[in-house]
Amino acid sequence: MANAYNEPNAEMVNTIKCKDCGANLKFKPGTHALNCEYCGTNNVIETEKTEIIENDYNTYIDNSVANDETQAISTVKCAQCGAATTLPPNVTSCTCPYCDTPLVIKDASNTTIIKPKYILPFKVERNKAKDEFVKWVGSLWFAPNKLKEYAANSAEKLNGVYMPYWTYDSQTHSQYQGARGEYYYVTQTYTDSNGNTQTRQVRHTNWYTASGQVDENFDDLLICASHSLPEKLVKNLDPWDLPELVAFDPRFLSGFVTESYQVQLKEGFEQAKHIMNNRIESLVRQDIGGDEQRVHAVNTDYNAITFKHILLPLWISAYKYDNKVYRFTINARTGEVQGERPYSAIKIILFVLMVIAIVGGMVFLLQKK
Repeated sequence: MANAYNEPNAEMVNTIKCKDCGANLKFKPGTHALNCEYCGTNNVIETEKTEIIENDYNTYIDNSVANDETQAISTVKCAQCGAATTLPPNVTSCTCPYCDTPLVIKDASNTTIIKPKYILPFKVERNKAKDEFVKWVGSLWFAPNKLKEYAANSAEKLNGVYMPYWTYDSQTHSQYQGARGEYYYVTQTYTDSNGNTQTRQVRHTNWYTASGQVDENFDDLLICASHSLPEKLVKNLDPWDLPELVAFDPRFLSGFVTESYQVQLKEGFEQAKHIMNNRIESLVRQDIGGDEQRVHAVNTDYNAITFKHILLPLWISAYKYDNKVYRFTINARTGEVQGERPYSAIKIILFVLMVIAIVGGMVFLLQKK
């Protein structure tokens, strides 16, 4: 049975009070302002063109970080999906924004993290996100009718979450050893099935030792610093308009949930190295040349490593069907929708029966002729 995904308890959401009436202000997507739903007050968040400044990776790894670059936070980890949600002060109860599991506040832990330095504020407002969600669900074959009903009424079930990311830059120098394969062809004589003598060209490969070096600069490799969503969902939300990053301001968080990072800085760089190494191997193969390449060894130096801790906005919802939770995510900058999806067994069975009936009807008509 399908269950609606409830909005997290309001006490978990970051809030700022209205200076005029004292009500909670919420950041208004698509603007740079906080809006009061009660008295209509708009508080503009003044932003100037942001100069992006990278952090030196090795300085942070060596723990020689200034106190003003870190912050102490309280987080509670969801026992169901593992999300680590940042808690505002004086929270008494809340639910996980990813799977609707009640969070045990007494299990909250205090930790010190690297402060987020930049943020992409919400741009796609809730109703627009809902419209994109409805279109996406409508494109799914064999989706349960309950899912379509859920999507049509999903506006208030969408939860705005700021997801933590790392970005990495690096200059790489790689030395390699391998082999270059060059094709050559030999004429071969053979007898065909009719007893006739024929010739054909048979391909062979000569291999030559190859070695050399390649250099490459990598900029803003994006690594999601959370384990809360499946990797496939997160990757398919790309691209993000990172040139539009603005300096972090806590007022952008008002009305939304913020997740703290679970992937540590060093672990994130190991993931970035995997992306870099795939690109480096491609460059090595280009450098080797020939018709085929074998790469035996690559030794890479990673230099001038820098990083940023940033927050990116998502609309998130979840749908329970046959006791399994399916999660949906919407890029709150572009409206791109990605998600897990259930299948209706009844619709699939009816479709198969329909195909069988059509095929059977065609066979019957052919036999009649």
